[in-house]
Amino acid sequence: MLFLQSANTAAADSAAEVQKDMSAISSWAESFSGMPVDKIIEKLTSEAVDLVLKLLVAAIVFYIGKLIINRIHKSIKNLMIRRQVDRSLSIFILSALKVTLLFLLIIIVISILGIETSSFIALFASAGVAIGMALSGTLQNFAGGVLILLLKPYKVGDFIEVQGFTGTVKEIQIFNTILNTVDNKSIFIPNGGLSTGSIKNYSKEDYRRVDWTVNIAYGNDYDTAKNAIASILAQDSRIVKKYIEDDREMRKTAVAANTDTTEESTCDSTDSKKGFSKLFHHKAKLSAHLQALNKEDDVISIPAAKADRSPFIALSALSSSSVDIVVRVWVPASEYWNVLYDINERIYKELPKAGIDFPFPQLDVHISK
Repeated sequence: MLFLQSANTAAADSAAEVQKDMSAISSWAESFSGMPVDKIIEKLTSEAVDLVLKLLVAAIVFYIGKLIINRIHKSIKNLMIRRQVDRSLSIFILSALKVTLLFLLIIIVISILGIETSSFIALFASAGVAIGMALSGTLQNFAGGVLILLLKPYKVGDFIEVQGFTGTVKEIQIFNTILNTVDNKSIFIPNGGLSTGSIKNYSKEDYRRVDWTVNIAYGNDYDTAKNAIASILAQDSRIVKKYIEDDREMRKTAVAANTDTTEESTCDSTDSKKGFSKLFHHKAKLSAHLQALNKEDDVISIPAAKADRSPFIALSALSSSSVDIVVRVWVPASEYWNVLYDINERIYKELPKAGIDFPFPQLDVHISK
């Protein structure tokens, strides 16, 4: 209903303006009646000169305005590049800004020519209201996309769970986010719901905890099972031994040493001039890599006191058919699934060698005589 009222109002305003213009033309034509020919020529010449001057001024204003708009566009673009604003968001903002400034420039040029601009403004305002109502859901998705790109609850490459879907973020668009599932399906999710709903981001932190529940049979020795599991965990270098901070520093050192060894071997295989160039390139690359790692540390909030993240093994429950042992370890997020499956396999293979049995569900039936 409001859309129809806005359209009717815009149509009525346009009809009134057209009638007003027709009346002005009629009155201008009547002003020449009864005038001699030389006076008519003089008046037309004077008005033609005024029109030419107005056109010249309008052209100059339009040209200067375009230069100013291009300068503003370039400055804001450079600012967004320096601030590392998302490319999709920056393209949309720059396009919207340029269209808005060009519209204002055209309105100014039209007013310089002496044309009434109120009808144009009213028409565009009515059209804007109608389009806004028709695209209310789309505008909500747009606002959600802007919030996601600014606040960054997730980024491209993160593994997230949202609205019942789990997958890797393939692309963040203005209106939708594209997820790539583990079985290689693309899921398009509107950004409106994502900006207001709950999101599980499995890639936000660089370390995660892996949990297992190991069931052993009644009658098996608990200490034997615990020692066997502890031995399996101790042999895996991917598992944090005590502190995450120490493990992170150890991995940084290993990465830097590996990079250094690789680059130096490459330098030795070339002549001295090329070797110096390779070495210089290696130092710059290593410095950039360490800066990126330090930047990740700046993002990750590390508590002042180190938290003990040693492997945890405990008897969690005495179930009806089994003794349940809970096992918890901390690993780098990139190694989560590998560690989970590898330790599963080792527990299954190595605990029976230590005399530990995995029970089946059992039910004892006593028959009364």
